[in-house]
Amino acid sequence: MAKTKGGGTSKVCLPASKVKSMSSAEKSKVVNAKRSAASKGKYKRSSSSNVKGARKKGATLRDWFEKENWINVATGEPCGGGGSKARNRKNGASMGPSKADPKRTIGKGKNFNKANPTGTGAKAGGGMTQKGVNEYKRNNPGSKLKTAVTKKPSELKPGSKDAKRRKSFCARSKSWKGERGLAARRRWNC
Repeated sequence: MAKTKGGGTSKVCLPASKVKSMSSAEKSKVVNAKRSAASKGKYKRSSSSNVKGARKKGATLRDWFEKENWINVATGEPCGGGGSKARNRKNGASMGPSKADPKRTIGKGKNFNKANPTGTGAKAGGGMTQKGVNEYKRNNPGSKLKTAVTKKPSELKPGSKDAKRRKSFCARSKSWKGERGLAARRRWNC
């Protein structure tokens, strides 16, 4: 599919901590480079306007995107997908775990099962509790998140929704090597 002229986005998002440390000249350089690229139908701005030091040393790309508070450089508003998600965020609805809504594995407000090196089913841990799923659904209206299928494969009717969910999860989690991932695989009877 060919990119058409004017098909790019002119929005520039960076972590809030980095935006606050930038001078107004640096901000306008990045915003103008992005707008110029967008007017030409490009989806990326010139690499000459790249921002140095936006990513903390040692942070993985996932950490950078998930743990930082991203804002629009030009407007200062929170960044995110268009449509209802952005409106919900502006109206105060949370979009998953944040500093006010952390993932808790122990103590009051626990919403994840603690990973267990042995055991299967609920004893394996490594997944969200029903309470955690309910809380996630409250914070993310329209979500279809469900808890794990913990029945033994022999107890599942072949071709049923639960059997398909289990098969899909086991296939996509084959490479998981972390403690919580292995516990989740045991919980799903993979």
